[in-house]
Amino acid sequence: MNKARGSTSEATPRGGAVAGAVVWPVPVDVGSLSDDRLRDRLGVIGRAESCLSAMKAQTLAELARRHSPVEAGRIARQETRSSKRAARTEVETAGRLAGLPATSDALGAGVIPAGHARLIARAAAEGPIDESLMVQAATHQDYDTFARTMARHQHEASGDDGHALHERRRERRSARVFTRPESGMFVLSAEFDPITGAHIDTVLAAKVRELWNQEDPKARRSSQQRTADALAELILEPEKGKTAGTALLVVADYDVVNQQLTDARLSDGTPIPAAELVRLACDADILPGVYRAATQEMNLGRKRRTATTTQRAALTYRDQHCIGCGTTAHRCFAHHIKFWSEGGPTDLANLALVCNDCHHNIHDHHWTVTHNPHTNRWHTHPPPDPFPTHGTTNTPPPPQTNPILRK
Repeated sequence: MNKARGSTSEATPRGGAVAGAVVWPVPVDVGSLSDDRLRDRLGVIGRAESCLSAMKAQTLAELARRHSPVEAGRIARQETRSSKRAARTEVETAGRLAGLPATSDALGAGVIPAGHARLIARAAAEGPIDESLMVQAATHQDYDTFARTMARHQHEASGDDGHALHERRRERRSARVFTRPESGMFVLSAEFDPITGAHIDTVLAAKVRELWNQEDPKARRSSQQRTADALAELILEPEKGKTAGTALLVVADYDVVNQQLTDARLSDGTPIPAAELVRLACDADILPGVYRAATQEMNLGRKRRTATTTQRAALTYRDQHCIGCGTTAHRCFAHHIKFWSEGGPTDLANLALVCNDCHHNIHDHHWTVTHNPHTNRWHTHPPPDPFPTHGTTNTPPPPQTNPILRK
């Protein structure tokens, strides 16, 4: 068995037992553990899950080698009681990991999570990657950050500005509609290439915001219900048209020497081929990337409370996503860092993108927003001592105290 980095006998009392050199969790009374030891236990469990995922992948790959991927999937469904689709996906991933020794070793050692390993395996199947470089990044980046790192690396390693990669993803587009037998609910599921998906997400998120603004603040739908209603309205009532602010935001740098646009990307940093940039530019509204008082008014002071379309575009370019949890920018509010109710201006420097949940954290649960001058990024932070060692209770959090959030 692979040796887990940094695992020592000291970890045993904190919720694990040493099996070889790998720390495995053992049953404990979690109610007696302090918050920081619960966090430590989660880390032990996560590393053990990575080890088990590596073992499972090795077993499935060997079954596929001896028999066939189809037979390996059949056995997986029988022995693990998984769905046909899940078993097929696991067998495919296992086959890919068999050809990625650095990724398999890191997964088996509990150094990288299973989700990161699946991303590496999928990317390797799509085109050339530097496996060692990606494994190193996977050891310290969270899933969302690593997914963006992988997307950028795939684009750079493609050798053709990502064109072939984009075409392969576009060809894999699919949609399924069916009725779920156990509930009778109609289900619509679809996958698109990143560019098409970003455009759909932009339109859908704008309709969601429109419905949110129309709701009774005292009787709001859940986020999932609102999204379902927005999708239904876009499909069933197209005469209502798209809402304002549904233009796809594409960012590119301008090479002054060669007089051409370079490094084209979506607002979240996902790179796109230059050929796609040309196609999108044919139908695009061009918004200057250099914001100056003479061209775009970024500081509105107290003249209006909500951010303008131009300000939202600038915020999307700067923040890319929710500054708290990483939710896509299209589903975020323009939050006043110094609250509007306390005299905060609607200026770009006083605005940041936050999703609905993070917005509630700030207004209702005393989270704070700070700026990192080195990265020019804003971040949210929980109240002091979120995981105290002593004096913890099982008291549930207070109910929502601010149903109408101020944007």
